[in-house]
Amino acid sequence: MDTATKLKAKTDHKNRLSKTVIRERFQSIRDFTTVLVKPLETEDFVIQAAEFASPTKWHLAHTSWFFETFVLNKFQDDFESIHPQYAYFFNSYYLQTGVPFTRAKRGVLSRPTVKEVFEYRKYVDEQIITFIEQADDKTWKEAAKIIEIGNNHEQQHQELILTDLKYMFAQSPLMPVYQEIEHQPVESIPELKWVSFIEGVVEIGSKGEEFTYDNEHPRHKIYVQNFDLANRLVTNGEYLEFINDDGYERPEFWLDEGWSTVKEQKWKAPLYWFKREGEWMNFTLSGARTVDVNEPVTHVSYYEADAYARWKGLRLPTEEEWEHACNQFPPKGNFVEQKNFHPRPVESSKSKLHQMWGDVWEWTQSAYSPYPNYKPLPGALGEYNGKFMANQYVLRGGSCATSKTHIRKTYRNFFHADARWQFSGIRLVK
Repeated sequence: MDTATKLKAKTDHKNRLSKTVIRERFQSIRDFTTVLVKPLETEDFVIQAAEFASPTKWHLAHTSWFFETFVLNKFQDDFESIHPQYAYFFNSYYLQTGVPFTRAKRGVLSRPTVKEVFEYRKYVDEQIITFIEQADDKTWKEAAKIIEIGNNHEQQHQELILTDLKYMFAQSPLMPVYQEIEHQPVESIPELKWVSFIEGVVEIGSKGEEFTYDNEHPRHKIYVQNFDLANRLVTNGEYLEFINDDGYERPEFWLDEGWSTVKEQKWKAPLYWFKREGEWMNFTLSGARTVDVNEPVTHVSYYEADAYARWKGLRLPTEEEWEHACNQFPPKGNFVEQKNFHPRPVESSKSKLHQMWGDVWEWTQSAYSPYPNYKPLPGALGEYNGKFMANQYVLRGGSCATSKTHIRKTYRNFFHADARWQFSGIRLVK
């Protein structure tokens, strides 16, 4: 990196952590959470549809607890919580801050009420804004980085609010509509083609020029073999071919644990697909509709993505291949700000690679593990990522429920191989 570039990076970093920028980001992100939950009725806030999902009310409170615990409690000697038990109810997994309430029972917490949780959010908002205004330079230097983590943490929960709501609504025979969105199908999409990448040593991980989580560090070199990456995502129509070829009935395509899961869970298609009068339907946040064959397939697990790839005689990309391929493509796509809340069919463009960003998270074949010489953050914030580096797979690229200001090419999302309730999809490699 030349001197001018280094100076610009240093200046951008300083501006990113300024009081003005941090405050504006804090307020806009908190406000957008409120926008996302505006279509809900009171009853929608409290239901927990599965152990892996959480009620919307809990998400609203937990993100406030994060700021309260890691900022206000740490930097304000005279700070008083609005309720002493909130630290127990709304902790997720940060054991160094205290024992959390049982995750599977979050839905039994009828109290605090939804109204009280919104009051809690307002109280924390006011306290954080006051703190930002009054913090001295020494305190701010440390606190700014933590508030920045809190801002990004809230954006993660914005996505979880939507995916947890979708799972909840799908359990109801009424199939409630979160938000009316006109379906806009396209007649055709670009042909599936391959983009070649030449083998060589590549650098992976963050350069430290923007906000990143600790699991994106340190930047390191790795050798990547020749590979050809699909120019677009796998579509519903292409995945239907796998279903119609008895893909869910043929163990030769499945990992052993995947096959066991298929049989135990009686999987026959992606999550939210069902048949009505012999026709495949798809439940979306704007209601149930006929499966659009041109849309990217979504709500598939790693097991399903891997089985589909094997059926095609291909494979999933590694996370290093994905990041290397993404170098020339800035984040632009169907993100939560578009308020489609569903992946869109790819439309023709001059780009060699389509939909690298947004629409669906792309499963990679890479196990979620630490980079060489990885170091978690000190203290309880070190529990954010590092302790989950086992038995999970990496996803890249963001989705239609991800904020465009949250995603980046080094971002490493991760879920267990059987997870289906996120907007997760497939891109192939040969």
